[in-house]
Amino acid sequence: MISGIDDPLAVIPSGSGSDTGSSLMSWGDAMTWEEYELLALRTAAPFEGKFDLCYFNYIHPKRLQGHWPAHQVKDTPIRVAYTDWGDPDGPLVICVGGIANTARRMDYLALDLSRHFHVVCLDWVGRGMSGWMPTQGDYTLETNVESMIQLLDHLDCSRASIIGSSLGGSVAMALAARHPEMVERLVLNDIGFHMPAERRRRRAEAVARHYAFKRPADLYRRLGASAKNEGPVTEDELLHNTYFQTQWSDGHGGRIYRHDPRALQAYAEDAQVSLDQREDWDKLSLPILVLRGMVSDALLPETVEEMITKPDVTAVFVPNTGHTPSLSDANQIHFLREWLLGRGPDAHFTCLNPPSTPRHLFGAAPPPPPPPPPPPAPGA
Repeated sequence: MISGIDDPLAVIPSGSGSDTGSSLMSWGDAMTWEEYELLALRTAAPFEGKFDLCYFNYIHPKRLQGHWPAHQVKDTPIRVAYTDWGDPDGPLVICVGGIANTARRMDYLALDLSRHFHVVCLDWVGRGMSGWMPTQGDYTLETNVESMIQLLDHLDCSRASIIGSSLGGSVAMALAARHPEMVERLVLNDIGFHMPAERRRRRAEAVARHYAFKRPADLYRRLGASAKNEGPVTEDELLHNTYFQTQWSDGHGGRIYRHDPRALQAYAEDAQVSLDQREDWDKLSLPILVLRGMVSDALLPETVEEMITKPDVTAVFVPNTGHTPSLSDANQIHFLREWLLGRGPDAHFTCLNPPSTPRHLFGAAPPPPPPPPPPPAPGA
């Protein structure tokens, strides 16, 4: 909270009066990057000192370098980042996000789960604080599966539960199918064995390009539009995600996404066809929790209906939410935690959403100024 400002968003229209004498935050196009930084750092305050930012060297194996010139093929180290929460001796839960997510998107979920688990949130190679792959062709499902295997080895842990959103769920399914001994429980956040090509292409068109945000307002409009279907996401949570999903670039005079554009170009190439992991899905035999945003066009109703015919699969339906549920809402986190602890429901259910909160920054105009006081009555 910025001192002297009572509004939980700490955003006050420029020029408004204040009984406290506090400095006022600018609105819209007038907001400066310094003001943005103040707001964003406030959202990070609850997580300070609660986790460690760690790294390990992912060794990109020669068997995944078939597209390299023969004289360049060698085991190649890439520095990979992750956030580490909770008791290292507790049961391990690994959280992995979508194609453009960073580990810090999982802060709200990880903070809660860390009371019961050792939680690790991974930055995929080419995203967040992790290093970049040598070529665009190295950004593959196989690379991500291999990085998960090496992460477990680095953590000296043979088995973990995995929470995977979108791409993260695809990688987790592949890992569990090929190495069932490594996965205890699996949470699939709005992802199944099938995603239509049209939906994948549309996503690729939105992310597989370079953005340079010259003003906070540009960042708010872009990420506000992309988050319109994420369900009960507060303004603070959106602000938190924008800050850690982007970084300042002197060369561009603004903030840019914190990822290798080639990683998303690789996704765009792969997205020309539908996702088909039926072979992986058919091999799975473990407890699985599937979350579906009820307005999602990525995880279709008919796909979920088929998935829940498999034994030990439970579905959670999230109203008024698309791809993907944010996993930062208290209700969603509660059900995930209870299920991971083995106390979850025995039947499919719909998750309640909290009342929506106003969005002053992300896609909404600032509130209008109060009307002027009425003129005094004649003869008063």
